[in-house]
Amino acid sequence: MNLLNSLVGSVVWWFRILETHFISGTHFARHRKLRWVVVRVRVNGKATNIGLGGWPVVSLSEVRKRALENRRSVSQGLDPRGGGIPDFGAAVENVIAIHADGWKDSGRTASKWRSQIDKYTPGLARKRVDEITAADVLAVLAPIWHSKPEIARRTRQRISAVMRWAIAQGYRADNPAGEAVAAALSKQDSRVRHHRAIPHSEVSDALAAVEASGAWTATKLALEFLVLTACRSGEVRNATWDEVDFDAAVWEIPEERSKTGRPHRIPLSGRAQGVLDKAKACRDESNLLFPSITGKPLSNATMGKLLKETGVDCVPHGMRTSFRMRAAECTNFPREVCELALGHVNKDRVEAAYQHR
Repeated sequence: MNLLNSLVGSVVWWFRILETHFISGTHFARHRKLRWVVVRVRVNGKATNIGLGGWPVVSLSEVRKRALENRRSVSQGLDPRGGGIPDFGAAVENVIAIHADGWKDSGRTASKWRSQIDKYTPGLARKRVDEITAADVLAVLAPIWHSKPEIARRTRQRISAVMRWAIAQGYRADNPAGEAVAAALSKQDSRVRHHRAIPHSEVSDALAAVEASGAWTATKLALEFLVLTACRSGEVRNATWDEVDFDAAVWEIPEERSKTGRPHRIPLSGRAQGVLDKAKACRDESNLLFPSITGKPLSNATMGKLLKETGVDCVPHGMRTSFRMRAAECTNFPREVCELALGHVNKDRVEAAYQHR
């Protein structure tokens, strides 16, 4: 009996689909438990799919009503999508809003999106997303494709993300930052550019040069702490006093600040603890271990600028390379231990599954 009822229900449902399709010109697509309904109309001479919702959340009678309203708007020369098609700048903000909750970095990724989009795509900002062409995207990317390859790649990725959002909203049918642009751009230099580092035997002299400089005390201490813990610049610059367990001599970077999205515990050597003792003189209401003169986190360029001014030929991240080189050449610690000390994640999923805690 249940089988018969199910068969009858399916027949009725498909009959209603056909009825709705012939009456309102809608099309159905299935995704998981929802059957999505779209109506295909021509807006400004372009074929456009407009989503009407998913059944059973939206009833078939409501689908017919919405579809007919959309067709009526088109016949009157209106855009049935209401407020009209957004320009690229507005679309960027929509994409940022969608992804913001997944970016656990206090808004820094959103800021990078905005700053790079503003700097490298000014010609797109006021263009409607349905009017942007592959030629427009190519004009943005070509001047920086070889001179700033990493920025160019990220810019293309971000434009592509915005265009995919526009496709999902029914504003356009193709991605102008897709394969056509890829084919038009020449091949970039694929050689890996490593962070500049110094031999581990020179790190001590580098720290002595930093200590002798006239830089802000917290900046010098932050750089030394970075070297002693082999951590990333952002992890050190945004470190707070409540992350340090002085009794256990451990600094724990919480998951929301860790690049891997997992807590990272760093045992503190005697010298690292000494750095923190000195840093107490700089402590203020910000609760940062190493606040800037203004009480805010040190900027991303501060420590790199200090190294350059003291004649140390490396970047802060290069100190992690120096640590790894010393661990490999001067100790017998297993490779896995050295990688964990750097906060690296095992990319072998099977192996990692047996190493979790």
